[in-house]
Amino acid sequence: MYLLGIDLGTSSIKISLIESNTHKEVASVQYPDSEADIISLKAGWAEQDPETWWSYTKSAILKLKNTHEAALAEAKAIGISYQMHGLVMVDEKDNVLRNSIIWCDSRAVEIGEKAFKNLGSNDILPKLLNSPGNFTASKLAWVKENEPENYAKCKKVMLPGDFLSLRLCGNATTTPSGLSEGIFWDFETNTLSEDILKVYGFDKNLIPEIKPTFSSHGKVLSNIASELGLNPEAEVTYKAGDQPNNALSLNVLNPGEIAATAGTSGVVYAVSDQIKYDADSRINSFAHVNHSTDPRIGILLCINGTGILNRWVKDQFGANMSYNEINALSSQVPIGSAGISVLPFGNGAERMLKNQFPGAQFKNINFNIHTKNHVFRAAQEGIVFSLAYGFEMMKNLGVVPAVIRAGQANMFLSDVFTQTMVNTTQVAVETYDTNGAKGAALGAGYGKGIYNSLKEAMAGLIKIKVTEPNEAQFQAYEDAYGTWKKALLSEI
Repeated sequence: MYLLGIDLGTSSIKISLIESNTHKEVASVQYPDSEADIISLKAGWAEQDPETWWSYTKSAILKLKNTHEAALAEAKAIGISYQMHGLVMVDEKDNVLRNSIIWCDSRAVEIGEKAFKNLGSNDILPKLLNSPGNFTASKLAWVKENEPENYAKCKKVMLPGDFLSLRLCGNATTTPSGLSEGIFWDFETNTLSEDILKVYGFDKNLIPEIKPTFSSHGKVLSNIASELGLNPEAEVTYKAGDQPNNALSLNVLNPGEIAATAGTSGVVYAVSDQIKYDADSRINSFAHVNHSTDPRIGILLCINGTGILNRWVKDQFGANMSYNEINALSSQVPIGSAGISVLPFGNGAERMLKNQFPGAQFKNINFNIHTKNHVFRAAQEGIVFSLAYGFEMMKNLGVVPAVIRAGQANMFLSDVFTQTMVNTTQVAVETYDTNGAKGAALGAGYGKGIYNSLKEAMAGLIKIKVTEPNEAQFQAYEDAYGTWKKALLSEI
């Protein structure tokens, strides 16, 4: 039997086809080959067209069909991983009303902060675990305030993965985990938050049917199955945001376990069995994928400008180079990049900085000694140092890791990036042969009942390597991080 996993990222759609008995990925595709654009009509805004996501998804599935038609037709369980916090609005005929306001959009910050004050921060934090900030609920409030005609036509509000499931199955559902990432969930009552509905004046009928994360969210429509070569009995049996799903794909499910990603954004994600929150909402807490069976909270640190900074640097300084070539050139530069500090905050308001948007900064460049190689390395170091800065805040919530797990993908393909993270945090990094689409497929297998437990679903996880702290380099990294931190503190 086969399982299908769909990963709706900011840059592309990735799909994995998994053989359920062996847990092996028999095929993987991506569409488009180049990175998808983010629409930014104003500074701090970030949008994408949901119908483009759907078009890319269909193209990716058809691409897979060209090489694995028979196996694709056998897959009866589909899992969806998706970029978190996005807002999708549809009318009564399920037509998209406007572009999705995606995760790194900053326009709703003031609306969220006003609601936080009106709700009473001390009273609401134990319920929501976060300030409404610029999360999905606040984005919907922005539309209500600034585009009343779209709000009036809106029948359902969805997260990006809910929308893909709608297009596949024809019915709208969501999950407690998804609602918690949108700041719609009350952890005290384990229901939809009446406080958020009241403060923003939302009709609760805008929220789709709430179903468990691992359950049937709908059977694929017959015409869609025929068009794409899917099994006519296939069901969507799992949906989760990309960071909880990444943790699942790395078998990070229990207290004390930590996952990291470094795609468009960079994330450190720890699991706790305690209802914990940061009083300033610099670090965020959401329901993990297995929260319904045992209390499991995902404590999340996010840096918006990670892979997107690395891509920008490549476009400006190494347009004709591959990322492997850039990584090799970075390794030729000494630790600390000869004094250059890069602040990677050019992709929207940063929660870690209390929703400030200082913009990306390149500091201390000397035209006589610095080359593009120094810039390549400084960008990667700046990303790691920003994660390390947030990591210090996570420790205040009891996050004390022995090891960080990551997929062998994106920026973890760079030895410079990985070693900088290990030596700066003094925590080993284990990299695994997995990805978000594969994790979504295995999650779907559990949701379908093919696996009896999540432990069984993740039994095939293969460790590629372990990167340990290098004691001889400790002081050099400590000095470089100290220089970077001074550069940050001068800006905030």
